[in-house]
Amino acid sequence: MPTPSLPLDTYERRLAERRGASAALERKSDQVSHVRLATFLAGGVLLWGAVYGAWMSAWWLAAPVAAFIGLVVAHDRVLLARDRVNRAVAWYEHGLARLGDTWSGIGATGEPFADADHLFSQDLDLFGPGSVFQLLNTAQTRTGESTLAEWLLTPGDRQTVLDRQEAVGELRGRVDMREQLAAAGAEVRTAVQPRALMHWATAAPELGDRWPQVVAVVLTVLTTLTFVAWNQGATIALPTAALLALALFVRLFSGRTQEVLHAADAPARELVVLGEVCRLVRDESVTSARLSAIQAALTTPDGEIPDAVRQLARLLERHDWAHNIIFMPIAVLLLWQLHLAFAVERWRARHGAGVSRWLDSIGEFEALSALSTYAYEHPGDPFPEVVDSATPPVYDADALAHPLIPVDDAVPNDVALGVAPQVLIVSGSNMSGKTTLLRSIGVSSVMALMGAPVRARRLRLSPAALGATLRIEDSLQAGRSRFYAEVLRLGQVVDAARTGPTVFLLDELFHGTNSYDRTEGARGLLRSLLSLGASGLVTTHDLALAEIADDLAPRTCNVHFDDALIEGEMRFDFRLKPGPVTRSNALAIMRAVGLDIPASLPDTESARRIQSERHADTGGGRAKGDR
Repeated sequence: MPTPSLPLDTYERRLAERRGASAALERKSDQVSHVRLATFLAGGVLLWGAVYGAWMSAWWLAAPVAAFIGLVVAHDRVLLARDRVNRAVAWYEHGLARLGDTWSGIGATGEPFADADHLFSQDLDLFGPGSVFQLLNTAQTRTGESTLAEWLLTPGDRQTVLDRQEAVGELRGRVDMREQLAAAGAEVRTAVQPRALMHWATAAPELGDRWPQVVAVVLTVLTTLTFVAWNQGATIALPTAALLALALFVRLFSGRTQEVLHAADAPARELVVLGEVCRLVRDESVTSARLSAIQAALTTPDGEIPDAVRQLARLLERHDWAHNIIFMPIAVLLLWQLHLAFAVERWRARHGAGVSRWLDSIGEFEALSALSTYAYEHPGDPFPEVVDSATPPVYDADALAHPLIPVDDAVPNDVALGVAPQVLIVSGSNMSGKTTLLRSIGVSSVMALMGAPVRARRLRLSPAALGATLRIEDSLQAGRSRFYAEVLRLGQVVDAARTGPTVFLLDELFHGTNSYDRTEGARGLLRSLLSLGASGLVTTHDLALAEIADDLAPRTCNVHFDDALIEGEMRFDFRLKPGPVTRSNALAIMRAVGLDIPASLPDTESARRIQSERHADTGGGRAKGDR
C-alpha cells in the first residue's frame, strides 16, 4: 500500500522532469528552425550561382534541397515530441491540483450527461462544476467519459463491482501507463468523432454487389492485354474498344467510387490514431479478468488493430497516387480508384462491425484507468465490501465522509442501515450537516457500485437502486410546482422499491405543504417504503416528523445534528447523535442577519410542547369542521 505522500512526491518529481524535457525540446526546435533557415538561404545562394553566376552546376542544388526536406521532417518530429511531453506536463499539473483540492474548474464537467429526471444524478452533484464526475474524470476520449458517466448513473451488480475493483487495483500503481494514455488519448479526443466513425463503419455498402468487382478485374486484364497486343502490331481497334468499355464502366460507378473513397478519408486518419491507443492497451501486462477481456476485444480477424487500420490508411494513400499527373493515365487504364473503392468496402465488411467494440473497450479501459487514478491519489480510501443483494439493503459505514470536501475539513460519521434500523429520521438545525450526510451516503453508494474506493474507514453494502429528493426544483416550462415535482420523484422511488432493493435519501419531506399534510403524508410514505423493504434516511426541520420514528420503531429511529450559540456565533460539530434534536437555530440565524425577530418568541422545546397540546385539542391537527 503506497504511503499518502507517495502520489504527491511522484507527481512533483515527474512534473519537474517533464517540464525540463519540454524546455529542451523547445530549444531543439529553435535550433532546427535556425538550421533550416540557414539551409534555405544557402540553397538560394547556390541557385543564384547556378542560374545567374554560371560558376557551378545546378546538380549541386540537390544537396541543400535534400537537407531542407530532412530538416522539415526532423522539425515535425521534434514538435510532435514536444506536444506529447506538454500533454504529460498538463497531466501531472492536473494531478497535483486534485491532490491539493484545487481541481474544481479543471477539465470536463460532464454536464451533457446530467439528467434532471434521473433518480439521483442532480441530487448528488454527479455532474457539473465541482462535481463527482469532474473529480474522477481523467478520460481523454469521449467514449471514456461516456463510460464513466454511465457507471455513475447505473449501479453495478456485485460481480461487476468485484471485477472492476480487481482491475482498478491492478492498474492503481501504473503511473507510466496513465501518462502514456493521457498523451495518446488527447490525440484521440481531438481527432476521433465516435458517432461519425461508427456510422461510417457500419453503414450499408455503396458497392455491395459481387459482379462489378469481377467485371472490373476482367476489364483491367483485358485492357492491359489489348495494349500489349497493339504494341506487338495488332490493330488499333482492340485498345479503342477496350477504352470505350472501360469508360462506360467507370462512368457507371464513378459517383459511388468517389463517394466511398472520400467518405473513408477522415475515418482512416481517426482509426490510425485510435489504433495507437489500442496498441498501448494491448501492450499492458494484465491478469484481472476484466482487463484481459478488454484486451481480447481489441483485436481483428486478422490480428492487431494497428495493423488493420494501417491497411486502410495505405488504401487511401494509394488513392492519392491517382492525382499525380504522371501516374494518372496508368490509374485510368487500371481502374485504380474503382479497385481501391472495392478494397475499402471489403475492409468495412471485415472490420466495420468491430469499430464500435474497439471504441467501447477503449472507453471501458479509460474509465477503469480513471478509477485507478483516484485509488492511487487517495491511498487511505478503501474498496468497500460488497455483499449479496438483500432486502432491506445493507449499508454500514465507519468514518464516512464526502469525497468533494477536503480531507482536513470533512467530519466523518458512522451510519448503519439494515433490518434495524431500516430508516433513520435525521433532525437538526439549519447548516448542521443533515443534507451533507445524505449526499455522503449517496455518493459513497454510487462510487462503491461503480467499482471505486470510498471516503470512509470501512464500508459494507449490498447492491441497491438509489433514489433521492435533495435538489427538487419547480419547472415553469413543464408547469410543475416544487411540491408536485417532489411527489413525482417520490412516486419513482416507490416504483424502484417495488422492483428491487432500494435506498432512499429524502430531504425535508413535503415541506411545500402544511404541517398536518406533511406529517401524515410522510407517515404513509414511510410505511409504504418499509413494507417494500427499502432502507434510507429522511431529514426534517419539523419535529412532528421525528415522532414518526417512535411510532414505527424499531425499524425506524431518530438521530440528529446539534449546534451551539457561543458568543453570538453559531458553532457546529457536524457529529451525528442519537435521538431527535431539541433545539433550533432558525430564529438565531434570522436575528444574526438583521431581521427584527422578537426575543420573546418560544424556543424549540416550548414550541414543540405547544404544538403537541394543539394537536391533542384538535384531534390530530385540524378542526373537525375543516375535514
